[in-house]
Amino acid sequence: MATSGKVIRCRAAVAWAPGKPLSIEEVEVAPPKAREVRIKLVATSICRTDDHLLQGCFPNAEFPVIPGHEGAGIVESVGEGVTSVKPGDKVIPLCIPQCGECSFCLNPESNFCQKSHICEPQNLLPDKTSRFTCKGKQIHHFLWVSTFAEYIVIPEYAVAKIDTAAPLDKVCLLGCGFSTGYGAAINTAKVKPGSTCAIFGLGGVGLSVVMGCKAAGASRIIAVDINKDKFAKAKELGATDCISPRDFNKPIQDVLIEMTGQGVDYSFEAIGLAETMIAALASCNMSTGIFVMAGELDAGSEISIDPMLLLTGRTWKGTALGGWKMRDSIPKLVSSYLEKKFNSDLLITHTLPFAKVNEGFELLRAGKSIRSILLF
Repeated sequence: MATSGKVIRCRAAVAWAPGKPLSIEEVEVAPPKAREVRIKLVATSICRTDDHLLQGCFPNAEFPVIPGHEGAGIVESVGEGVTSVKPGDKVIPLCIPQCGECSFCLNPESNFCQKSHICEPQNLLPDKTSRFTCKGKQIHHFLWVSTFAEYIVIPEYAVAKIDTAAPLDKVCLLGCGFSTGYGAAINTAKVKPGSTCAIFGLGGVGLSVVMGCKAAGASRIIAVDINKDKFAKAKELGATDCISPRDFNKPIQDVLIEMTGQGVDYSFEAIGLAETMIAALASCNMSTGIFVMAGELDAGSEISIDPMLLLTGRTWKGTALGGWKMRDSIPKLVSSYLEKKFNSDLLITHTLPFAKVNEGFELLRAGKSIRSILLF
């Protein structure tokens, strides 16, 4: 390709400091080094985690940074030694890599990787340098993916090749939000047919949990949110009941216990608030109930709970990207999407040109969007 081996100048949305709007800038994107891939992004979506980063609440992140982590694109060029993808391939960059060599990657029950952000920050590529510069300054990567840029460079083991038939402006959601929620039900909770479930928070992740619970055969799916505008979408995706905590003068966990007799079999929190996590834990039955946290708390947060909530047998589990081993699973999820086994398109409420990225965040913060897709 004409651009192979050369620096590419392109647009990116740069966060210069926490709490400030994103700034559309011209950035330079260096060519890929050995075992790296440079991707031309076609579409990216906006996730609540990106807002955590912009507010300065994401652990270990560094500014200036290019956010974004739900994207899809086409390989532009590859560095030396790359064998799994080639220029022209459709791909999804992965915010949890799969190096294939660490003890987590080698464990069939784990989907984490010791090269991921919680183990060591992904603000720079593995050689501890950035591929982005702007106005003479080094710009940090976000989880290596930084999909709010037209071109990105990422390690080969954080790239999944997908079916050539996949519509990139739709399957970009599978890079985080849909996969996290759907997998939280299918993989992490292992929801059983005929069971009862409660989902706290009906954003993109929470609604994907609803879809996962339905696919797993749950007989009762109770959706919980203070924003009643989201109830119609939740019912369309499989919720049997929708309730707002503001409609009751007692704790929502008491309401759920009354509705179900002893509490739900599975509860999920997809907001990222300590009080809703405690309520979700308390709302599942005290003997065999499983609570899965999918929401992300601000960096440095702590939760205090009554230990009796766990002593009688409840389980509290966390999920990272829904328990999928990403490089192995994303191509399969894309194939399932193409086979219409689920309809993640129903989560897309807005499609905007990339230049309107700040407007997309305003819609998210106002509770008016589920997922906004940005097109380059």
